[in-house]
Parts: sequence; structure tokens; C-alpha cells
Amino acid sequence: MSTQETRPVQANPLIFAIALGTGGLLSLMVHLNGELARAGTPLFASWAAHGTGTVAALVLLALFYRFAGKTGRKAPAPFWAYLGGISGAATVILSSFAVNSPVGLPGTMALGLAGQLAFSASADKWGLFGLQKRSLTARDFVALALVLTGSTLIILSGSQ
Repeated sequence: MSTQETRPVQANPLIFAIALGTGGLLSLMVHLNGELARAGTPLFASWAAHGTGTVAALVLLALFYRFAGKTGRKAPAPFWAYLGGISGAATVILSSFAVNSPVGLPGTMALGLAGQLAFSASADKWGLFGLQKRSLTARDFVALALVLTGSTLIILSGSQ
């Protein structure tokens, strides 16, 4: 494995609460998109979610601009940073399909978490998308194995 330093974890409870809340919102979003997909198609769910998200983002942008004013000029984002909507659309379509399968919402979220961890570790390992390269440690592999084991238990316990 690696002798690389690990990044210190800042013990800010607000950040942990925000991250936990984001996970809850993600589950809610997948469930709502799954309901739209069941009533229509996964593609319809993606269009509806992104249309609603566009309206919400425009309202929030207007509010932030009005109350926060103009911010200083920042460096432009790389071109690939604008492609996040493509993975977002694919995520909505695929998760809307998976949530309406025997895997269900918990299995979809658990496997989605495993996929997020695997991609994040790969992105760290190879420094993808401007991330600082980081060697993987045994702890990373143990965490992924535990999430995969938990995902398997969730899926198997739901298939009674």
C-alpha cells in the first residue's frame, strides 16, 4: 500500500450534518424520480427533474444575486466542468430504472454509494478532473468492501 499522508479530517459538525442531509435529499430525489418513471419513463423523469431543477436554480440564483450582490471575478471553470449535467441526466434515468426494480430504493442507494466510493477512489488515484493525486490505502479498500457487503445484505434482506 502507500506511505502517503492522510488528509486531516476537520471535525466540523455542520459539514457532517450538511453531508448527511444531502444524502437524505438524494434518497428523496431518487424516490420521487422513480415515481415519475413509473408513471412515465425514466427519460421523462430525467426531463422533469432537470426542468424543475433549472427553475429552482434560476430562482436561487436571482435571490443570491440580489442579496449577496456581485462577487469578485473568479478564474473560469475548465470546459469539462460544464458537463456535469450529462452525468446528472444519466444518473436520474438509471436510478429511476433501478429503483423500480426488485433492488428497490435502499438497494439502489446502497449500490449507488458503492459506485460513488469506487469512482471517487479512482479519481483520487489518477488525479482525474483536477483532483490532487492520492494513493489508495488499505482503509479505502476496506471501506469499499464494507459498503459492498452492506449493499448485498440490504438487497438480499429485501428479496423475501
